[in-house]
Amino acid sequence: MGFRDIRATIKRTKIGYYAKNILRQFVPTLIYQSALSQKLSALKKYDGAYIADRVNYYNKLNQHTQLGDKGIALKDVAIFGKFKTYKFDTFEYTRYFKRSLKIKFLNGDVNHIEPLPTIQKSRPLFPGNTPPDNTNAVLLKLDKKRHFVFVKDRVPFAEKKDMLIGRGAMTQPHRIRFMEQFFDNPICDLGQVNKVGGNPLWVKPKISIPKHLEYKFILSLEGNDVATNLKWVMSSNSIAVMAQPRYETWFMEGRLVPDYHYILIKDDYSDLEEKLHYYINHPQKAQAIVNNANAYIQQFLNKKQEDLIALLVLEKYFYYTSQIAERSI
Repeated sequence: MGFRDIRATIKRTKIGYYAKNILRQFVPTLIYQSALSQKLSALKKYDGAYIADRVNYYNKLNQHTQLGDKGIALKDVAIFGKFKTYKFDTFEYTRYFKRSLKIKFLNGDVNHIEPLPTIQKSRPLFPGNTPPDNTNAVLLKLDKKRHFVFVKDRVPFAEKKDMLIGRGAMTQPHRIRFMEQFFDNPICDLGQVNKVGGNPLWVKPKISIPKHLEYKFILSLEGNDVATNLKWVMSSNSIAVMAQPRYETWFMEGRLVPDYHYILIKDDYSDLEEKLHYYINHPQKAQAIVNNANAYIQQFLNKKQEDLIALLVLEKYFYYTSQIAERSI
């Protein structure tokens, strides 16, 4: 599939996404609510231990609390306006629950923990330190049309260029430090896509995903929270190169294993060249990382299973915010 085909597919998908989510607003929510028990009964078709593990990973709540006036009733959540993709993705699952139930949620890139249970796209991981309690950060699969993009890569790892490709907005200090160290490095093809901020000498045009996939290694640096490109990189025959994640989403970045699912570089990036040369000279080990990353992706491709997990995450949220009396698992 060429770039034009991919761009056309994405455009059609976006149009379909918005149309589908707008049409959902016109269906009486009582119809959805009557279907909840049937949706949850599908649990028996799946590996119960696996489903429970993921539900408890996203939703770590284990004590009852109350939202009080900090929560907003589902019937009062405004769908349109700012952050509408987050609200569409939330409504896809909250529509199955009573509209009187209350929810607290944060939209956008989230890198902190709220004092009350909150539905959000991302949360801090605090790698390398004794982690503060992030129990109140309950994850849902939000802004998924931007973040959950996967590719079918037909170019074998061995046929790709022995280089690291990287394009991105260079505004955060850690990204700027990376560019200062490696912009002119011959093993890297790096570019800044923002014209304001960063360094004007780094500015290069954006390139397509297929062009990225011509390279063996793809830079996946976090921004305000997680690296947006990590999902499609791990679904390809190229390898993500990144520091240990400091944030996670529905993708469970906290469960990724360094040098098994991706190539780990130090937080100061000092071992980048060493790691790239190592995997260029050890193609079998590099191919193993590609295989492991591709296998990790598979768990997110069953939409019915993903939907069930999301409903169970919300059910657990409403249970531990003292709004429903029982839960399925």
